[in-house]
Amino acid sequence: MDAEPKDGEGAALPLVDLILDGEGTGFSGPRFTGTALGPRLKYRAHHATHADGWHRLTVELHDPASGLTVFAEYASPDGVPVLRSRVRLRNDGSAPVTVRSVGSLLLGALPSPDDLHVFRARNDWLAECRWYAEPLRASVPDIGRDVHEHDSRAAVRLAGRGSWPTDGHLAMGAFVHRTDERSWLWQIESAASWSWEAGEAGGHTYLTLSGPTADEHQWRETLEPGGEFGSEWAALALGTCFDGALAAMTTYRRLVRRPHPDHERLPVIFNDYMNTLMGDPTTEKLLPLIDAAASAGAEYFCIDTGWYDDDAAGWWDSVGAWLPSSGRFPGGGLGAVLDRIRSRGMVPGLWLEPEVVGVRSAVARELPDEAFLRHEGGIRVTEQGRHQLDLTHPAARAHLDAAVDRIVGEWGVGYLKLDYNITTSVPGLLPHARAWLSWMSSVLDRHPSLVIENCASGGMRMDGASLAVAQLQSTSDQQDLLRYPPIAAAAPTAVPPEQGAVWAYPQPEFSDDEISFTLGTALLGRVHLSGHLDRMTERQLSLVRDAVATYKSIRGDLRSAVPFWPLGLPGWADEWVAVGLRAPDAGAMYLSVWRRGGEAERTLSLPHLAGRDGVRVEILHPSASASPSAGAAEWDGESGALRVVLPVSPGVLLVRVASGG
Repeated sequence: MDAEPKDGEGAALPLVDLILDGEGTGFSGPRFTGTALGPRLKYRAHHATHADGWHRLTVELHDPASGLTVFAEYASPDGVPVLRSRVRLRNDGSAPVTVRSVGSLLLGALPSPDDLHVFRARNDWLAECRWYAEPLRASVPDIGRDVHEHDSRAAVRLAGRGSWPTDGHLAMGAFVHRTDERSWLWQIESAASWSWEAGEAGGHTYLTLSGPTADEHQWRETLEPGGEFGSEWAALALGTCFDGALAAMTTYRRLVRRPHPDHERLPVIFNDYMNTLMGDPTTEKLLPLIDAAASAGAEYFCIDTGWYDDDAAGWWDSVGAWLPSSGRFPGGGLGAVLDRIRSRGMVPGLWLEPEVVGVRSAVARELPDEAFLRHEGGIRVTEQGRHQLDLTHPAARAHLDAAVDRIVGEWGVGYLKLDYNITTSVPGLLPHARAWLSWMSSVLDRHPSLVIENCASGGMRMDGASLAVAQLQSTSDQQDLLRYPPIAAAAPTAVPPEQGAVWAYPQPEFSDDEISFTLGTALLGRVHLSGHLDRMTERQLSLVRDAVATYKSIRGDLRSAVPFWPLGLPGWADEWVAVGLRAPDAGAMYLSVWRRGGEAERTLSLPHLAGRDGVRVEILHPSASASPSAGAAEWDGESGALRVVLPVSPGVLLVRVASGG
């Protein structure tokens, strides 16, 4: 085998790679690097600026043959090892140009595939954020480049398809060096389709990050003379280990998202759906829940799906008008229920699925065909009895604006859970996805105190573009309290902790340990309280109050904390699961540790605290009064390890570790 190439020798790649109709690739194979056009791009100029805490660089390139001018745009925030990148195209030629793919970032001269592990995260309904790793060489074999004088055509390829951009996998990935643990972690910020690819060039690893492409997603963009197009943004974070790269990415995500008071306050939300009303809200069922939620310390109360349901044939394929049911809310209507929420000191919220219109809805007949996503033959997209609005059309946007302005502006609703329970893939998806994000931003412009939760059957739209606009992100629809911990523990890989909505659904039939377990699962995210609190004993309700009070006492530290995993990234079937948050401003870290089986003791390594004086360990949840024998946590300063004992399974501890030196 050849010796390791030096200083990127033989690994040169063009700054930008793109494919046009009629151009193709530079060699046989499906890779998106090595295209015919990339090497033709000629340098014209570059522009560097530093303002508002960001370094920005734009490199201008030109292709004389097609007339395309290409702008590679890079940005990096002060003090944060993250590179943000996209590519803009402008047709300065005299004829139309059709783009088949354009990468947002092309990076070469990384260490050899021999030295890297590649990390990916499966992301499925009820089983989100399941990271796994393998040697890069398992997918990119050494074919003997010295003999063949060519790089391998093999590559790791991953793509997200359709309007659920994170259905199947997160739009993320990572390399971790197998000896020194240096890490490169990336995300593609697209609410539509995306792809990334890693392979070998000149004995080194290359990485390309992209939005939709013709081969993967039937995407094309035709630029008329003077026309422009910008690729999706992508971000690459560096770290001395995976946790370090993810900490940098978390900081970056906070910098690029829309500012909002919710990111500072982190209020507790009660939602009536999960394992509780399950889409069957009525005045009779809601009023006692509202009182119990307020008593437990909730600050928002969201009425989930079903509040509009007056259709004897079922609401699934009749939604779209978003008007309240008259039969479900007698004696004052939905308005009286919203008033009850406000009278108990909480902000009212409603569930909404804005992009869909049921085939039986009057809205489906009132809006023109052009207001819906359509197949190439002009036929409306229909999925599970629903059409999909196309928010690039003014009639679709006006329809949703009227609905939201009525709900928020007239009814006084302060929280919207925006759900999305179908998925589709059509050529016009990217413009719609961008219009969707623009529409959400316009809603927040008109209603700046409104809080929006982004949901798509749980975490099927858990992408960086949506997270930059919405205040909260649903992490899962998982209803089993024992299966939620690995989701909650891994969710901070995709979502800053203060945006990750995690269900806590204690029930009156639960044991005290089960109540503490489900509550503990949410305490290092955004508490999404549910459950029949109105049927609980005073003793059980006190357990809920204690947990909510604990969350409120630490939530100020979560706003700037970054995650780490003292037991490694969680496996789906792991008996012990742990996640930590470092809160440097508070001089402390928080650890959630779950036991779902196995031995009653586990040691968590915290080597950065080894040898420090004055390390203090405090169990915050369950409280001593709630569960005197729930578990123990002891610090071993010599080894820098935390010994955790959980005698009961299922069991959970939330631990605060502070250091005085």
